[in-house]
Amino acid sequence: MPQIGPYNLRNPVALAPMAGVTDLPFRRLCAEMGAGLVVSEMITADPSLRGTRKSEWRRRHDAEIEPRSVQIAGNDPQQMAAAARYNVAHGAQIIDINMGCPAKKVCRKAAGSALLADPALVREILDAVVGAVDVPVTLKIRTGSAPDARNGVEIARIAQDAGVKALAVHGRTRADKFNGEAEYDTIAAIVEATEFPVFANGDIDSPAKAARVLARTGAAGVMIGRAAQGRPWLCGQIAAHLAGETFTTPCATQQLAILRRHLLDLYAFYGDFMGVRIARKHVGWYLQASDIAAGERAGFNRLESAQAQLATIERFFHTDNHKELAA
Repeated sequence: MPQIGPYNLRNPVALAPMAGVTDLPFRRLCAEMGAGLVVSEMITADPSLRGTRKSEWRRRHDAEIEPRSVQIAGNDPQQMAAAARYNVAHGAQIIDINMGCPAKKVCRKAAGSALLADPALVREILDAVVGAVDVPVTLKIRTGSAPDARNGVEIARIAQDAGVKALAVHGRTRADKFNGEAEYDTIAAIVEATEFPVFANGDIDSPAKAARVLARTGAAGVMIGRAAQGRPWLCGQIAAHLAGETFTTPCATQQLAILRRHLLDLYAFYGDFMGVRIARKHVGWYLQASDIAAGERAGFNRLESAQAQLATIERFFHTDNHKELAA
C-alpha cells in the first residue's frame, strides 16, 4: 500500500480534494465506505480570510479518518509556509498543496495550476512549506500549463527534490480545464522519473477504469474526483476491486439510507439554513444517474426545510420506476 511519510494507507484509492464537495460530512462518509485517503477542500493561504465562516468549516476534522490531509492554496512562499504551520496547529497531519486547480478565480491570482508555468516559484513554495512543518507535504498538479507545455516531469522532480512525500497528477493541462479526455502517458513518465508515490487522477469513474489506469501508468494509487459525487461508495468499490474482492453497488434501499444519513450530517454540520441549500447539489448528484424527471429534481431545489427534503427523497427512492445508480 502507498506510504505517505509515517502513514501507511489502508488501500491505494484517494478521494480528491474538491471545493464545495469534499466537506467534512462527505469525507467522513467516503472514508467509512472505503476510501484509503480523503483530502479537505482547498483552504486559501491568505491570512486575511482565515477567520471566515467558509475557512472555519473547511478546517474542521471532527471524528475524521486519519491521516487528516488539508489542502492549501496560494502563490506566496511565506504565506503558504505560515498557512501550513497554522493548519498543522489545528489538526492537519498531512499538508497538501494545490497546483492543479484550473478555476479562473484561483488561476487569476497566479495560484493553482497557474503555478506550473513558473517552475522557479514552484520550487520556492515547496521548499518553504516542507521546511515549515514536521508533517508530510503532498502535492497535486496537472500535466502542465498547456498541451504544448507539459512539464509535469520537471515539476515532479522539483517536488521530490524538495522533500514532498507523494504526488497526485490530473491527466489534463491547465488549458484543458475539464474538456476532452484525460491522458495518462505524462503520468506514466512521471512515475518512471520519480521514486515517491504517484496517484493517477482524471476520468477514473469505475473499478475497471481504475485498474486500467494503474496498469498503464504504474502509479502507486488512483485519486477519484468528480465520479465520486453522489457515489460515496465508489472509492471503496474501486479499492475492493483492486484487492480482488467483490463490492456491489448499493441497492435503492441502501442508497436511500446513505443519502438520508448524508443529509442529516449536512444539517448538523452547517445548520438547517445552509445545510438545506448545500444538500441540494448533493441530492442532484445522487439522482443524476436515475430516471427521476428533471422537473422533479428542480422541484426538490425549491424546498426550504430539512423535513421537506427528507420526505421528498423518501418518495423519490420509493417510486416504482426508480433506477438504481450506475455501478
